[in-house]
Amino acid sequence: MSIHYPAGVKTPSTSPEMEKKKKKATSQKKKLHFKVQPGNRGMAFEDDINQTNQYYLDHDLAVIHKKPTPINIVKVDYTHGAKITQAYFEEPSTTDYNGIYQGRYIDFEAKSTHSKTSFPLSNIAPQQITHLKAVMKHGAIAFFLINIVPLNETYLLPAEYVCAFYEEKPRKSIPLEEIKKHGHLVKEGYAPRLDYLPILDEFFLK
Repeated sequence: MSIHYPAGVKTPSTSPEMEKKKKKATSQKKKLHFKVQPGNRGMAFEDDINQTNQYYLDHDLAVIHKKPTPINIVKVDYTHGAKITQAYFEEPSTTDYNGIYQGRYIDFEAKSTHSKTSFPLSNIAPQQITHLKAVMKHGAIAFFLINIVPLNETYLLPAEYVCAFYEEKPRKSIPLEEIKKHGHLVKEGYAPRLDYLPILDEFFLK
């Protein structure tokens, strides 16, 4: 049964107040549906590793930390608190993380790629290869954690393989099939987020 309102009277669904409420509700819904921008995915990957390492530390499994990057501060703006406006790196960076696990020194680099088919060697700096070769020479467990962003997969790839590929350069990138062949898929979960220690147990510490 339809209701006929007198002339000049607006229905509840079209009143200014109802329209205002509808627009507000729609606006709030839109705000809740957001996507992680590509530029932030690298930071999300780093956060996952940091959370994992914190879990290992809290549960007395391993002591692994992100290395601080040494910078030389040139200018600071104190207008609204202390804000660094000009700085430069004091020395070339080596790798992202190091620590100790089961009495062994751990050293690794974390990288992300937006390619679904390969990992570009251009993402690796020459000094990182030099550093990894040096620590491996002294018995370190060294590797790369490579996040394939479009596939939402992370692989642990031994540094020995990456260094050899980097120096021989059969091509400008490591194909995904090679990463899967020589690397190990890292299990993802809630806590720890990226559980890479079982891979070290199985393939590095036996």
